[in-house]
Amino acid sequence: MTARVDELRDLLHRYNYEYYVLDAPTVSDAEYDELMRQLRQLESDHPELVTPDSPTQRVGAEPSTAFGTVRHEIPMLSLSNVYNYDEIAEWVARVHRLAGHEDIEFVTEPKIDGSAVSILYRDGVLERGATRGDGVTGEDVTTNIKTIRNIPLRISPLKKGAVIPGVLEVRGEIYMRRSEFDDLNRRRGEAGETLFANPRNAAAGSLRQLDPKLTAARPLRMYAYGVGQADGDLPAMHADQVALLRDLGFPVTDNAQVCITVDELWEQCESWLNARNDLDYEIDGVVIKVNDTNLQNELGSVSREPRWATAYKFPAIQKTTVIEGIEINVGRTGSLNPVAILAPVEIGGVTVRRATLHNEDEIERLGVRIGDTVVVERAGDVIPKIISVIEENRDGSEQPFSMPDTCPVCGAQAVRLEGEVARECVNVSCPARVREQVRHFVSRGAMDIEGFGSKLAVLFVDLGLIQDFADIYDLDWNRIAEIEGFGDKRIENLKQSIAQSNQQPLSRLINALGIRHIGERNARSLAHHFRTMDRLLEATREELEGIPGIGSVVAEAVYDFLQEPRNRELIARLEKMGLRMDEDSVDTGPTDGKLSGKTVVLTGRMESLTRSEAQELLERAGAQVTSSVSRKTDFVAVGADPGSKAERARELDVSILTEDDLIAMLRDDGVLNPE
Repeated sequence: MTARVDELRDLLHRYNYEYYVLDAPTVSDAEYDELMRQLRQLESDHPELVTPDSPTQRVGAEPSTAFGTVRHEIPMLSLSNVYNYDEIAEWVARVHRLAGHEDIEFVTEPKIDGSAVSILYRDGVLERGATRGDGVTGEDVTTNIKTIRNIPLRISPLKKGAVIPGVLEVRGEIYMRRSEFDDLNRRRGEAGETLFANPRNAAAGSLRQLDPKLTAARPLRMYAYGVGQADGDLPAMHADQVALLRDLGFPVTDNAQVCITVDELWEQCESWLNARNDLDYEIDGVVIKVNDTNLQNELGSVSREPRWATAYKFPAIQKTTVIEGIEINVGRTGSLNPVAILAPVEIGGVTVRRATLHNEDEIERLGVRIGDTVVVERAGDVIPKIISVIEENRDGSEQPFSMPDTCPVCGAQAVRLEGEVARECVNVSCPARVREQVRHFVSRGAMDIEGFGSKLAVLFVDLGLIQDFADIYDLDWNRIAEIEGFGDKRIENLKQSIAQSNQQPLSRLINALGIRHIGERNARSLAHHFRTMDRLLEATREELEGIPGIGSVVAEAVYDFLQEPRNRELIARLEKMGLRMDEDSVDTGPTDGKLSGKTVVLTGRMESLTRSEAQELLERAGAQVTSSVSRKTDFVAVGADPGSKAERARELDVSILTEDDLIAMLRDDGVLNPE
């Protein structure tokens, strides 16, 4: 009995590591769940066999009323900051001066924006987890730490000969992946719950939940960056200590680099800055450390900052500015979306004048008033958003804001339905709704009508030429010819673009319809499952919900949209206009093609294809497109400015395709026409 329990635990520990650390599972979810069921049953029948490091104990404690305190044997120091090449050079020169020589190696690592923790193992078993706190004393969050799936409950060396210290304190950062944070916020929004401001706040708040079951429900991960206290001899070099942590089964960075010169350090800092927006996790800089831990000890610290480490901080993506007003935009589903009008401020080289406020719950959470001084954040191409209000700057002239009860465009009633986070205009013919719907319908990810951009969509709706999607295919060209700027050539080109869009596959049409919660990926899933519009129109809620990736909320939205008589009438009109209503006639590549059955990751900017077009062609060739590189990835297709995924591919010896290679393979497989 004991042998079987030990066997099940070993298997589950290994499968957890493969899934949550390597992103390369070797068993199905069903197989994993069955092994877990067997272990739970054995432990239930024989409670004396339950141990703290069992996989069944990840969420086993009752909610706490408060956190205890933990004193760090070795303080968790904060880092000094440097902001440019010259300051890095000054810091390096200071290290050289203090050390008395210049023959020094440094290590660069990404500075993940999360919540620092200390995790203590005794005889290989997780004993205690604590927050950083003030660096000397932290909070005991052991029960919550145990719920995080990529943190081993028991150290199981992956490399033969790896020695587990009797006492080992692993230090790391708790964080959320961007994609998982976005999904969490989406689900919270659908449930009418308050949205998290950013992944860092979500991770920190989730780690400090009094009920560990709430922590377990959040997509937390840990990244180990070093060792605190430890028994026995450890490698003398920091880079080798990180490698040891990897061998012991901990998730660590795969991109640590050993550097000697300032130029090498700066090259790494610039590389991480350029890759920042391509990563699936937030980083706010690069940590630079002296590699030799003996020299680290000699250099010591000052004012709770180590002399042997610093952090290069990326240019600020948060700035303060003033809210000059709040406008309401009406979306294509009729949602009333508040937007803050800001005093112009430059963030990351871009002048920001507007920032999203999401909905009235977010306005209430932030306590926003017109005239407030606020902190605004911008990351990459994400729409700027307000992070917080600086209340101490108020002088009494600020004005509270309330969401309107009527649509600011058409004057119809604006209502907030039970369970929804946004107010909606009830008028389905509201010009603002129609404008946004038409913009989406003609966009590249939908019907891709070349030459029919946002400005044209607004113009034709405002002139009364388009009242719904079907009107696009029955335009009054005589009236259009009277509009300034529309000569014979432009009209002919637009006619051809509209005619060509008739043959877009069903997946494009489903996306173009603007169904709530349906984007390109879900649209492809629906089209590939049902193959024809007729079959989709007959689908039940249960059938929709059974499609992989289509949950109950999305299924409900699709079903309700398709049961609405006006929407069914619109689809019938589109069919009469000659639009394709099937996916079957799309040419697919041969089952024995070069890409059939392969797993492909796309990274970087393609010159001849958009990301969406490349993904669609790969799927037609029978390939599976994923977002992360693992040992199961067959190809990584690399465009310009590829970021860390290309490096990860090289480390794992995954084949890298240039854009020309990818296009050649798509042509060979028959899904892309020859030149």
